[in-house]
Amino acid sequence: MNGRRLRYLTSGCIRTPSAALPDRIRAILEGLNQVIAEGRPEQVAVEKVFVNVNPESTLLLGQARGAAICAAVSNQLRISEYTALQVKQAVVGNGHATKEQVQEMVRRLLKLPVAPSADAADALACAICHAHGGLGLGALPTHGFRMRRGRLR
Repeated sequence: MNGRRLRYLTSGCIRTPSAALPDRIRAILEGLNQVIAEGRPEQVAVEKVFVNVNPESTLLLGQARGAAICAAVSNQLRISEYTALQVKQAVVGNGHATKEQVQEMVRRLLKLPVAPSADAADALACAICHAHGGLGLGALPTHGFRMRRGRLR
């Protein structure tokens, strides 16, 4: 974010090997350390883990998230956390938006020629949420609009 303007820099996914969990966690940590060294961010926004139907998936996601937090902490970056509901509300204006809606709004907000992949859109949406102060549409200028319960009328 530059002033009040959002600007797309980059996005991508860190791929892990089909190996034991510690090796996959190491790949995430090393990959994020490389991204931090190259991009030199000042802050990090991370999505909070929600309890999934599958407890094993929730646990694995939590461990990957822990690696991301460790990378940020070891690089002395400030971390902010947001729920999926907060992120969707900030980007789409609806906390129960679909993945496709998030992808399309990320594309529009960042003026991208095509919608990013679902994973990239999730990460970019979290960054957009943080850039808007985590407050959703209420953090955007609303000159000429009336706000009611976080929705434009």
